[in-house]
Amino acid sequence: MKHTAHSLSSTCHIKFLLLGFIVLLALFCLYYGSSFAPSSRRSDGENSFRSGSLFGGNLFNHRFDDLHGHRSLILEVPKTIPVCDEMYSELIPCLDRNLIYQLRLKLNMTLMEHYERQCPPTERRYNCLVPPPVGYKIPIRWPNSRDEVWKANIPHTHLAKEKSDQNWMVVNGDKINFPGGGTHFHDGADKYIIALAKMLKFPGDKLHNGGNLRNVLDVGCGVASFGAYLLSHDVITMSLAPNDGHENQIQFALERGIPSTLGVLGTKRLPYPSRSFELAHCSRCRIDWLQRDGILLLELDRLLRPGGYFAYSSPEAYAQDPVNRMIGTAMHDILKRMCWKAVAKKDQTVIWAKPVTNSCYLKRDPGTLPPLCNLDDDPDLTWNVPMKACISRYSKTYQRSRDAQAKGSGLVPWPQRLISAPPRLEEVGVSAEEFKEDSKVWKLRVTEYWNEMRLVIQRDSIRNVMDMNSNLGGFAAALINKDVWVMNVAPVNSSAKLKIVYDRGLLGTVHDWCEAFSTYPRTYDLLHAWAVFSEINVRGCSMHDLLIDMDRILRPDGFVIIRDVPAVINYLRKYFTALRWDGWLSEVEPRTDALSKVEERVLIARKKLWGNEVATI
Repeated sequence: MKHTAHSLSSTCHIKFLLLGFIVLLALFCLYYGSSFAPSSRRSDGENSFRSGSLFGGNLFNHRFDDLHGHRSLILEVPKTIPVCDEMYSELIPCLDRNLIYQLRLKLNMTLMEHYERQCPPTERRYNCLVPPPVGYKIPIRWPNSRDEVWKANIPHTHLAKEKSDQNWMVVNGDKINFPGGGTHFHDGADKYIIALAKMLKFPGDKLHNGGNLRNVLDVGCGVASFGAYLLSHDVITMSLAPNDGHENQIQFALERGIPSTLGVLGTKRLPYPSRSFELAHCSRCRIDWLQRDGILLLELDRLLRPGGYFAYSSPEAYAQDPVNRMIGTAMHDILKRMCWKAVAKKDQTVIWAKPVTNSCYLKRDPGTLPPLCNLDDDPDLTWNVPMKACISRYSKTYQRSRDAQAKGSGLVPWPQRLISAPPRLEEVGVSAEEFKEDSKVWKLRVTEYWNEMRLVIQRDSIRNVMDMNSNLGGFAAALINKDVWVMNVAPVNSSAKLKIVYDRGLLGTVHDWCEAFSTYPRTYDLLHAWAVFSEINVRGCSMHDLLIDMDRILRPDGFVIIRDVPAVINYLRKYFTALRWDGWLSEVEPRTDALSKVEERVLIARKKLWGNEVATI
């Protein structure tokens, strides 16, 4: 009897265990089944790919529920991506005026709003690969590209005809040459640069002023010959011009390998932090500086460092023109009320200097215009921030610094400033020790990248580089001994750190990677994306859209370096054949370092030149 009872008890236990196991299994299946159900995916558009569709944005916007987990990701990836019509070979999605007119946006053209970013709505986003123009060739290598480019790559000769008397550019067979001229410097940008240095009485007639003048903003830059010739002076220039009637001027500049970007002084702040440039330059740039109480001059004031200069030139033929003289008088009046001083004048060129402290502002008569900005105004906020008709005063931190007041910006001369901890580090919550460690880590990371690519990189094949998440500028600083320039992009959620990039003597811009970048197609040789895809995915934006925009920006034979968590890398790698980025592939697990907060992998790929023969010199 005892034996029988024991047997029955054992049988009951087994049944209960089996029942419990079944319940647990059902719960397990229910949980993981719901995790991969189509309804749980976040998407701004459809979940299926429409082959041949031009518009349809965010068709593949998948959000990972657990980027750092160990679950397999079952996500749809297109086998092919359609190619846009040839008419879109120069597409800039957020500066597409045809789309603006189609959408019937009511923009104030007198304020240049139609030249500002106007991104297409979700349903009108381009969902195709931008093709190169017929006959496209691999760009001529730097430094030869400074003086000549392939005409087939930018088949526009409008500027050559319009500016034929100013030596902007000359058509020469299958190439376009750039003699180095400009509207106000017919004898060449090199001689004009020396003339400016002489006006400012800089040692040795060198505009870099012993390394104290490093960052320049050239507004209305044309084909950027001014910035091109400043490079040999150890001066780096953000050459700025809109996509306007001066056909493709920034496209020419980038094809030449000169730092430049599309932008306009319209209604919004330029995407650069305060106190970024030692010199702003305008040579017959056709800007109405007097409009709206001098708001455009006030934007330059925000961007200039303490003691920074504004060089303004107009053609000598305008010297006796009554309207031009009236404009000059009015500009002098408003700049005097802004506490700027005219420090040099020769012929039709005048140079003003910005004050180094707030003292002049505080001594002005009550009610003097323009007013000081409110104390709570942050001069470093720039993304989609309207310009303000007020003077951005210096911060209390700057005012307390005797060293800064004595030296203006408080920065050491170039090239020492590249590796020296900038005074504004404390404003972004970074210590000098952390800054040095960041620089050290990026030197090692960049060395690893180049070692991985050493067998496939041709000499001088990389010139225009973009760091899509620049942080403190360590990636760009590590490339300083290579003959490249870097567009350091600060994502909107970390835009404050861009001031450190500029304080190091580098260039950059703020951008939201949920939108298309404002540049012409095929303008960068290397794109570096560190944690960019993880960040936009967390925000619910489309990784598919970003990949297509990266393809638009990237030159054929160019490289992408994507550093991210393994789940993201595994997903992105599946796209590369459809994107035609499988000319060469490498995936590595990098060493752990001080910046490795999570497990990372590095994926490097090269974009193919499809459909055209390769030609280089």
